[in-house]
Amino acid sequence: MKASERAENAKDKEQEKIIIGVVGLGLMGCSISTCLLLAGHPVIAVAALPVDMEFAESRIRAHLSKSLEEGMTGERPEYYLENLRLTEDYGFLKPCGLVIECTMENLEIKKSVYQRIESQVSADALVASNTSAIPISILQQQTKCPERFFGLHWAEPSHTTRFLEIICGESSDPAKGEYLYETAWHWGKEPTLVRKDIRGFITNRLMYAMYREAFYLVENGYASVEDVDRACRNNPGYWMTLVGVFRWMDLTGVQSYHTVMKDLFPDLNSSTAVPKLIDDIVKAGGKGVSNAHGFYHYTAEEAKLWEETFKEFSYEIRKLALKYPADVVKKKLRKEKP
Repeated sequence: MKASERAENAKDKEQEKIIIGVVGLGLMGCSISTCLLLAGHPVIAVAALPVDMEFAESRIRAHLSKSLEEGMTGERPEYYLENLRLTEDYGFLKPCGLVIECTMENLEIKKSVYQRIESQVSADALVASNTSAIPISILQQQTKCPERFFGLHWAEPSHTTRFLEIICGESSDPAKGEYLYETAWHWGKEPTLVRKDIRGFITNRLMYAMYREAFYLVENGYASVEDVDRACRNNPGYWMTLVGVFRWMDLTGVQSYHTVMKDLFPDLNSSTAVPKLIDDIVKAGGKGVSNAHGFYHYTAEEAKLWEETFKEFSYEIRKLALKYPADVVKKKLRKEKP
């Protein structure tokens, strides 16, 4: 074994010793816990709501079982569950080097949770939020030690995707942000470090611009919901696992995009109002496949099958994505050199 490989293995072992807390055990809290368990960390999973205690262990066990079935791990769920403590007692967070909050997008709720976390953890422990809506600089203001507070924005299912955004707020210590960035690679991520806080961070700002245009096209009769989804699946959905928007323009001709932008940008939708289509669905109680009421019409059986199919797809697309990491071309160049 090369010295560099030995050093990397030693670093991984050191990372695995870090005890990580996860507060809030809904869908994302459970998949984040799964990701951390698979990476070898002891996890203290705190149920922020009593109902979390009813479903958390079964959800995490199901994720671990599926990960074994799909070849993500060679160990049975029990191997990882030995490293999991499921509790409602914040006192068990004391030994944690990092605590990740995954509660509702409500500032007062989060403030209360941070107070409970900070009353238990050590002065050098890091605290992070999985928020996707509230700027980190605002959340920092609700804490006693804002310099140790960061955003960790995950995607669902957290244990299969390569995605993770690490967001620095105005008061975050940049060195600690770099530490989280390095640690995230150990979790199987290709992380992005957002060095300057902005509402929505990176991915959501890109995606919500697309969502807004999608609503505009449907509400103004240019296309159906099905047409828009089909266009997304068969164009950006075709190449985005390999490259992002800038590499895509490099690959397909920068000059042509420059020409189109001059004509198209002035015509794109720039409304600040919530689209009527989604507003009507939400006001009518629609939640998507979770209650079979969304942009599409579902039977209960169809909704369940869509949930199962999405989970199946997340493992399959992960296998493909792992063949094409961010440094795939650099690796090919190294192999070609004599």
